[in-house]
Amino acid sequence: MQDTYYLRSEVSNSDLTELKNLLYPRTQYGDKEKAFKFGSLVDAMLTEPERVRYDKHTVDDVLYSGEDWELAQAMIKSLRMEARHDPLIKYALEQSDKQKFMVNKNQKFQYGNFEYTLDTRCKWDFWFSAMGFGGDLKTTFASSQKQFNEAIDFFDWDRSRAWYMDIAGSKQDFIVAISKKNQQIFKATIKKDGTLYKRGKEKYEELAFRWWMLIS
Repeated sequence: MQDTYYLRSEVSNSDLTELKNLLYPRTQYGDKEKAFKFGSLVDAMLTEPERVRYDKHTVDDVLYSGEDWELAQAMIKSLRMEARHDPLIKYALEQSDKQKFMVNKNQKFQYGNFEYTLDTRCKWDFWFSAMGFGGDLKTTFASSQKQFNEAIDFFDWDRSRAWYMDIAGSKQDFIVAISKKNQQIFKATIKKDGTLYKRGKEKYEELAFRWWMLIS
């Protein structure tokens, strides 16, 4: 069953990704669909457990192999162990709003001296309503913090976080990632005045303008 979020008309970060792939195609490494499917399994186990059938190894009607199921459970076990001594992860898992949906109608953008608006949307893995910020959960092939930092730029996770922050008006954000290779946990904190946010915003500003010109 498809999530109706993906049928909505507002512009999402995923829309910007698809536009980038059309405008600037590059060699694809690995199986993108398989990676997305596996990431959806881990997401559902942690943030939407009501969708998961452990007896059938399914999320909604999607069947997973025993190998993928075991790996996902091992990764989640590692994250829960990390949460014992990491207050941010603990709060995200236990107290946050999961899969929080937001829309920003007529969000203002500026490209150079030109101003325009777009209706935008996002869906948070974790949202801290009391503190006005949230974060994202990722699965990654990175096996070190250095590789994870490189993945943030390569996969445009910085763009995603800047996009979400500006829709919500939040001043900080975070990414928590679990390694598929060694189950290590990696974190990145994004601040409104920091390098990751500025780099991500620069990325989305160009794509949002092209979206406005070509598609809106």
